[in-house]
Amino acid sequence: MAESKDLRIRSKVISEGVNRVPNRAMLRAVGFTDEDFKKPMIGVASTWSEVTPCNMHIDELAVQAKQGVRENGGAPLIFNTITVSDGISMGHAGMLFSLPSREVIADSIEIVAGAERFDGLVAVGGCDKNTPACLMAIGRLNIPSVYVYGGTIQPGKLHGKNVDIVSAFEAVGKYHDGKMTDKQLHEIECSACPGPGSCGGMYTANTMAAAAEAMGMSLPGSSSTPAISQNKAAECAKAGKQVISLLEQDIYPRDIMTKKAFENAITVVMALGGSTNAFLHLLAIAHSVGVDLSLDDFERIRLRVPHLADLKPSGQHAMQDLNDIGGVPGVMKMLHAEGLLHGDCLTVTGQTVAENLAEAAPLQDDQEIIRPLDKPLKPNGPLVVLKGNLAPDGAVAKMSGIKKLRFVGPAKVFNSEEAATEAILNNEIHKGDVLVIRYCGPKGGPGMPEMLSVTALIVGKGLGGDVALMTDGRFSGGSHGFVVGHVSPEAQVGGPIALLMNGDIVTIDSETQQITFDVTEEELADRLQAWVQPPLKVTSGVLAKYARLVASASKGAVTDLVE
Repeated sequence: MAESKDLRIRSKVISEGVNRVPNRAMLRAVGFTDEDFKKPMIGVASTWSEVTPCNMHIDELAVQAKQGVRENGGAPLIFNTITVSDGISMGHAGMLFSLPSREVIADSIEIVAGAERFDGLVAVGGCDKNTPACLMAIGRLNIPSVYVYGGTIQPGKLHGKNVDIVSAFEAVGKYHDGKMTDKQLHEIECSACPGPGSCGGMYTANTMAAAAEAMGMSLPGSSSTPAISQNKAAECAKAGKQVISLLEQDIYPRDIMTKKAFENAITVVMALGGSTNAFLHLLAIAHSVGVDLSLDDFERIRLRVPHLADLKPSGQHAMQDLNDIGGVPGVMKMLHAEGLLHGDCLTVTGQTVAENLAEAAPLQDDQEIIRPLDKPLKPNGPLVVLKGNLAPDGAVAKMSGIKKLRFVGPAKVFNSEEAATEAILNNEIHKGDVLVIRYCGPKGGPGMPEMLSVTALIVGKGLGGDVALMTDGRFSGGSHGFVVGHVSPEAQVGGPIALLMNGDIVTIDSETQQITFDVTEEELADRLQAWVQPPLKVTSGVLAKYARLVASASKGAVTDLVE
């Protein structure tokens, strides 16, 4: 957290006084002049990397942000942090590193900005963990900051139809079921990702970008602007200008990221039918700014917000389609007009949400992507918090695109994603089953891996909606079907999911928000007494450190929680 709100007080620590000659000498080596030492020093955190299309273009965007800072009176410095590709790490041991990367990104930005004594920050992100990690670091530092999203990828085209990365995952299931040839599978592989940008549906990256905009931490419209749009570069330059304006106006992240701002973010996520990962990430961001946010807040807001967006994975359209009809500002304008957003929340523009939306164009009339409020896809948000004797601390289900609201069936229990995958491929999972994958939580994974490969196989085999999947791990924003994740407490710490046995009858009810299994309290106590906690799977390196430090999914899976 910043020690003072006095303009440039942080960078003066390394720029003023005789004793600071060595500090200034090093900055001269990277291009600083006498005049630069009189200016606020602004960090530009770039998540550029060639390991994923989500971030492959962000080096150029960071340069635009730097230019915007320089042209408006700041002294900018670009620094980099890591990213991993969730899509590339999916379905194998690489996925264990995905959620921990959020902490590494947040920690590294905090470390660099703290060590260099930056006065302000522009952060540019792309893939799933970038947005929450940047906002977590911004919240901890509490220096004037603007977040810029690198933008969504264009849909791929194959035989006149849109395809994307989820199409590729689901094609694998069809291939294994004999419904697709080698040639057809290869065509999808070669068409799904045509260039720069994050996965194109209302998956996790676009969900969190929309949440950041709704929260007021990014410029209006920036969450839905495509990666290849000229407007994206212009947004970065404007963000550089705006961070100087925030310094001049004495506006800090914790002035913006209030409890009301988080409620706005949840409202937009529910209306758009976003990813279940929003629970983890918004809880973690709230922790970084000291805002008391819980799963109960999500459920309270869900009950009053309709699901309006016909977006992938459960719908038909991509984020670029939403951008073309008015984008996230158009959706927010509609929600605000109905009293569903807090219009008095401050934003990085220096104006309130209401003031920003007064300048925004409404959604186009002739469109089918965003339903009218009186004709929603669902009357309530599709991201449901469940509780019961299987998840006393909560679990999360995504019910968009699902007609069945209640599922009762026998458990088929697996202690790893690999074992469950083998069972699906061997046709051992049947309609009516509740497929359970446990010991995949934040500690048990470790790293709380996503299950997109498993859900895609289920859909590809024609079992979508007819098989329920429950896990203490999590799901990709691209997952759909009857899926329940984030079961807490997780199996690794002795949560009830660890005590579940094959054949136990599981009930998942999205209307009563219950998740239970049919065992007596006496039987449950006997099973708990007989349960032996397994050792952590990793004993050294980053995953071992993560497993020792990480909190429950119901607390955002943060690593700096003191209880």
